[in-house]
Amino acid sequence: MESIKTIFKIGIGPSSSHTMGPAFAAETVLNRHPDADAFEITLFNSLALTGEGHLTDFAISKILDPEKTSFKRIINNALHPNHILFKVIKDDERIAKYEFDSVGGGDIEEIGDDPMVPKIVYPHTTFNDIRDYCKANNLTLYEYILKYEDEDLLPYLDKVYDAMVAAIKRGLKTEGVLPGPLGVKRRAPLLGKPRMKNEPAEIKENRLVSAYAFAVNEENAAGGVIVTAPTAGACGALPAVLYYMHQKYSFMTRDRVLEGLAVAGLIGLIIRKNATISGAVGGCQAEVGSATAMAAAANAAMFRLPIDQIENAAEIALEHSLGLTCDPVDGYVQIPCIERNAVAALRAINACGLAIVLTESSKIKFDTVVKTMYQTGLDMDIKYKETARGGLAYFYRKKED
Repeated sequence: MESIKTIFKIGIGPSSSHTMGPAFAAETVLNRHPDADAFEITLFNSLALTGEGHLTDFAISKILDPEKTSFKRIINNALHPNHILFKVIKDDERIAKYEFDSVGGGDIEEIGDDPMVPKIVYPHTTFNDIRDYCKANNLTLYEYILKYEDEDLLPYLDKVYDAMVAAIKRGLKTEGVLPGPLGVKRRAPLLGKPRMKNEPAEIKENRLVSAYAFAVNEENAAGGVIVTAPTAGACGALPAVLYYMHQKYSFMTRDRVLEGLAVAGLIGLIIRKNATISGAVGGCQAEVGSATAMAAAANAAMFRLPIDQIENAAEIALEHSLGLTCDPVDGYVQIPCIERNAVAALRAINACGLAIVLTESSKIKFDTVVKTMYQTGLDMDIKYKETARGGLAYFYRKKED
C-alpha cells in the first residue's frame, strides 16, 4: 500500500472526487497545453448529474479560464461513474484529447496513459496481515506505521491537523447561508453554544462533537479549505473526534492526536486498497462509512488501546454503515451530507466504547466488513450512488421546509 499521506489531501471542497479530482485533471491538461485557445469538456455519469452542485465545472473553469471552457454532459454507464473528457482546441482545430477517471479521495487515473507505478510503502494490504505482523514483532499499530513511513510523515500530519482545526474554527464563527438553491443555513455556530443551563455531560459531548463536524462540512460545502478524510464529502467526522478528544482530556497531547491520525490513515488505506472510498462507486458507506471507521480507530489509538480493540472499533463503525446510500439533494454536498458527518463522529466514539467491552466476543473481522462493503456497493442500484436520482434527493421537495 502507499503512504498514509496519500489519504489526507489538503484542498478545496465540496467533493474530492467531483471537485479536487477534476481540478487536478484540468491542471494536468493545462500544463501540457498552456497556449490552448479553448477546452471542450465532457462530464459523464455522476459528474454529469451532480457536478454543478459539487462545483465541478467551477473548479475546472477556474484553472483553465472560464472564457476558454465549455461543457457537455452525457450519461454512458459503460464508463466510470466519474469520467471526464478534455478536448484541446488551437486555431479552431482539436489538437489533443485526454480522458480521466476521478476515482475518489482526489485521485485521478488517466485513460490510455501508462499508469504511474505508486510508491509502495507497506508490504501488507489487509488488517489481518498487519495485525499478525505486529503481534509477531511486538509492535503497536503506530510503531508499525513509523517503521515503514519516511521522516516526512509526522511533519505532514502536523500540517493536516492544523488544517483540520482551522476549518473547525472558521466554521464555528461563520454564519450565513451556504451556496446553492437549497438555502441551507450554517448551523455550526448554533451548535457551538449551550442551549440549556447545567448542561449534562452527555448532551455537551453530543453538541460539541456535532458542532465540530458541522463546522468542517459547512466549510467544505462553501468551497473552503478542508482535508480529505478520506474524502471531502466525509471530511468532518475524523477532525471532530480528534479535536474533541484533544480539548477534553489533558493527556490527549498533540502527539497522541497525530498517533490517532496516523492510525486513521492506515485504516483508510486498507479500505481504499481492498474496496473503494468513492461515493459514485460504493455509495456513502464508502465515504462516511469509511470516515466513521477511521475516526473510531483514531479514537481507540489515542486511548492507546490494544490492536484488537482498535480493529474492533473500526469494524463496528464500518459494519453499521453498510448499505448507506449517497443521495445528495440537488447534487449539493449539504443535505444529508453535513448532518451525516456529525452522526458519524458520534458513532465513531460509541464504536470505540463498545470495542473496549466487546472485542473478546467479536465474531467479525475488519477485513470481512471491508469486503462486504465493496460487494454491497457493487450490488447497490446506481441511483443511490451520487446521482441525486434516489433516496432523499428524489423525495425531497421544497415544501417540506
